[in-house]
Amino acid sequence: MGNYDYSGYVPYNYGYTSPYMSGMNASNMQGGQQTADIFTFPQNLPNALDLIQQALAGETEDRLFYSWLIENAPSDEDKQIISGIRDNEIGHYALFRQLYSEITGVMPQQVQGEQFVIPESYCAGLSRALLGEQNAVVKYRNILYAMEFREHINMMIEIITDELRHGILYSYLYTKNGCRG
Repeated sequence: MGNYDYSGYVPYNYGYTSPYMSGMNASNMQGGQQTADIFTFPQNLPNALDLIQQALAGETEDRLFYSWLIENAPSDEDKQIISGIRDNEIGHYALFRQLYSEITGVMPQQVQGEQFVIPESYCAGLSRALLGEQNAVVKYRNILYAMEFREHINMMIEIITDELRHGILYSYLYTKNGCRG
């Protein structure tokens, strides 16, 4: 879950070069500065593999976090929603392992992730979860850009749409429980 960087926002159309934008190269411009083309395969594959390993590294911390949220949830509905999200995340872990091994031909190495830090409150935990889902979508979108095969693209779309749905569910719980930032 960790620290959040809000400055990494990339506009929806970042990287898209419209055929109507003659002479402009939007695919490598951001804020007037030259950037790597995130849509170019296979040049972006090493970064995607690093991001997959980062996603796998957070597994232990994530499981502790979800357990804490479930234990501190004030209602059965909250517990059921968070349990469903946790179960989806366990499935994502398996998909990331499969992706990594199919792309590289080797199983990913176990890497230690961040240390679990107990949230100050249930609402603070929901806030952390909501921001974590948002940050995951940004990272996972970059992995998606590096996928070459339809099966891998479909796996990433499943993971990303689950993360978006999780964000909506956490937002619902945050509002339902009267949390304030």
